[in-house]
Amino acid sequence: MILTGAQILWESLVREGVDTVFGYPGGAILPAYDALLSYPIRHVLVRHEQGAAHMADGYARSSGRVGVAVATSGPGATNLTTGIATAMMDSVPTVFITGQVPSKVLGTDAFQETDVTGITLPITKHNALVTDARDIARTLREAFAIAKHGRPGPVLVDICKDAQQAKTEFVWPEAVELPGQRTMPAVRADDIARAVELIAKAERPLILAGQGVLRSGASAALQAYAEKTDTPVALTLLGLGGFPASHPLSLGMMGMHGEAYVNTAIQEADLLLAFGMRFDDRVTGKLATYAQHSKKIHVEIDASEIGKNVPVDVGIVGDLRAVLEALVPQVPAKRHQPWRTKIRGGQDETRARDILHQPDNGKLYAAHVIHDLWKATEGAAVVVTDVGQHQMWEAQYYRHEKPRTLITSGGLGTMGFALPAAIGAKMARPDAEVWVVAGDGGFQMTQCELATLQQERLDIKIAVVNNGFLGMVRQWQEFFYEKRYASTPMLSPDFVKLADAYGIAGHRVARREDVVSTVQAVRASGQAALIDFRVEKEEAVYPMVPAGADLDAMIRRPAAEEGVTA
Repeated sequence: MILTGAQILWESLVREGVDTVFGYPGGAILPAYDALLSYPIRHVLVRHEQGAAHMADGYARSSGRVGVAVATSGPGATNLTTGIATAMMDSVPTVFITGQVPSKVLGTDAFQETDVTGITLPITKHNALVTDARDIARTLREAFAIAKHGRPGPVLVDICKDAQQAKTEFVWPEAVELPGQRTMPAVRADDIARAVELIAKAERPLILAGQGVLRSGASAALQAYAEKTDTPVALTLLGLGGFPASHPLSLGMMGMHGEAYVNTAIQEADLLLAFGMRFDDRVTGKLATYAQHSKKIHVEIDASEIGKNVPVDVGIVGDLRAVLEALVPQVPAKRHQPWRTKIRGGQDETRARDILHQPDNGKLYAAHVIHDLWKATEGAAVVVTDVGQHQMWEAQYYRHEKPRTLITSGGLGTMGFALPAAIGAKMARPDAEVWVVAGDGGFQMTQCELATLQQERLDIKIAVVNNGFLGMVRQWQEFFYEKRYASTPMLSPDFVKLADAYGIAGHRVARREDVVSTVQAVRASGQAALIDFRVEKEEAVYPMVPAGADLDAMIRRPAAEEGVTA
């Protein structure tokens, strides 16, 4: 076939199985948009290119497929960068396609010319500038392969306008050969043997499960290992959902705002099994004092992560599911009742400090909102959070049973992520119940995508946890800056009226007794809805490990009065 470069672009996406892209047109990408009308690909017109990037991200996290976003040159491309960096930090398979000025004017500071490959070099797994139509199909084929291979990540393809307009023979490369690409190494028998030896000797083992469990599809293998060895499982923020929250061996989240008994158990364990996690600073606290008394086994798909932050005794490079499936038959069946009993004592002590066990003072707390949302949805919703206090409360009080039911920005901590990412998630999984949980600060960063939500007629529910502050920053100011609230009080619009302006039903809740009934009402509506939850303004997330402190040196909530129950 003789096709234009623009036609080759869409023909290539169709062959990669792409059915939905998110984008915003402009001059340098206009030939591609003109050709799009002839292809069976749904284009979602966003209101800001950052929204397109987060939608592609949410689509990928929700489905496991590659998410795709499109933008024009210059400001269109630069507006994608926050979303690209978000995908990079959280290892999300995404492809970003940008238009570029004609090749003959590259380097002349032409109108809307920006060196987007130079800008995004540190925040992409790979990127490429295409100046010839003959290279479009091959470059896109490679982009999808790179985005999915090994540790996933974002790839950017920048295509000059004249390359989109030129005609050439369409040649689809059936195979992809990438210089330097390594096949996934087979699980080494000697590594497994060394790991089994440590596992057999351990009396206080603990699994630290991260996002690699979800990426690898290793949830069943992880559960099989945990049950055979009677090993408790702690989860990173991005690992939530990888192990059922209701399982007796599930401990919940670790780290800066993780459960206190989890952090204490990490410091007391004699063996840590790090499965698909990278020992992020929010997980470890002060590295010099982190888990000093334990042996460590680290299983990671990315060899560069092993030993990077925390020295380990056994490092296994490979796909986590394959490693666990090799381990399970060889590890001894064990029981660790004294260790589990000790951890359970910490759980009981933590429960006494929980806000749900505090005396009812008539105020609505964010924990009430998240807990009641969890009960009303029976824990079955896909929850997409923004970043801040509400994100941590969601991780603590919404108990995720299945993979890919929590979608959140971890490594970059991107405010404004939730609403557009939820749109992507809903389009990937139209039958799923999707909830946005956002703060009043982050929600305002991308609230323009309410128009996109309505444009696509998506049934997405939005819970705005509205405390009138940039809550997490305010908490730091309270704890470490003597309550000097510089630039954290937040003026917000009337979110109910804002929703109404977009044709979305809006509700306001300020009392605990109204939470469940309002959630049930919007769930039954079958349409998009927003609930403005007016929660306590100066509530803090507990526990909290101060930056640079030992993992178990946590700021704790005072215990409830004796005899008080939920």
